[in-house]
Amino acid sequence: MTRPEVKAFFDEPSNTFSYVVWDPQERKAAIIDSVLDYDPASGRTGHASADAIVSFVQASGLTVEWLIETHVHADHLSAAPYVQSRVGGKLGIGEQILTVQTVFGKLFNAGTEFQRDGSQFDHLFKDDEHYRVGSIEAVALHTPGHTPACMTHVIGDAAFVGDTLFMPDYGSARCDFPGGDAHELYQSTQKLFRLPDETRVFMCHDYKPAGRSNYRYETTIGEERRTNIHLHQGVSEADFVHMRQARDATLAMPRLLLPSVQINMRAGRLPPPESNGIHYIKIPLDAL
Repeated sequence: MTRPEVKAFFDEPSNTFSYVVWDPQERKAAIIDSVLDYDPASGRTGHASADAIVSFVQASGLTVEWLIETHVHADHLSAAPYVQSRVGGKLGIGEQILTVQTVFGKLFNAGTEFQRDGSQFDHLFKDDEHYRVGSIEAVALHTPGHTPACMTHVIGDAAFVGDTLFMPDYGSARCDFPGGDAHELYQSTQKLFRLPDETRVFMCHDYKPAGRSNYRYETTIGEERRTNIHLHQGVSEADFVHMRQARDATLAMPRLLLPSVQINMRAGRLPPPESNGIHYIKIPLDAL
């Protein structure tokens, strides 16, 4: 099996890791979970984080085949359309994006201009769909629970898990967003735990739990199975669901959920400008 090269990029304001993963022989690449800079106080967007990825791709002589969103993020805005305009590639997400678009299209009263068929993306991945990054075999695995559209992408020996798993000392993602389900998340993790122990696992987020001074983004399936504080071997589905539901009940709404989902359900594109040429984000009051 060809071992892909992986370069991580960290956006500290949203605690998000983005990745460039590539075939070292053919120099073909995928970009995973890029971040659009966003200041919620001013409403200003920027491309510094995305430009760092673009610059790396161009300086490394890589050809981008895929821009992949592991799910509809609730904590940062996607920069995928901007990155695509600079380096190309097909923009893909899991086919259950249709479920997310239906739920949040209603919440934001998006109207008929907002298509709820996933057509904003170039490709909708199905569960167990095989594809390639250069010569490297890849497979998309549906791993719902955090959201209905969550996918894990296994590219060679590297698994990009989105929010399905966190580092072993942090555990698992919340399941209380619309369409989330702790039972499904447990089953999704068990699906991942059937991958080989040596499979490298790359996080979408890290939050430096108590006792750790540095951010971390890489572990292995074996380490997750043995030591994940929420999901280590021996934890039953009932125990996990009880823990997850109790924990979720104490959590505040993510700071950027409303702007993030509103943009990301459109594949990272802003809502259409109004008659004055300005784009607006809606904030539904007393709805969540």
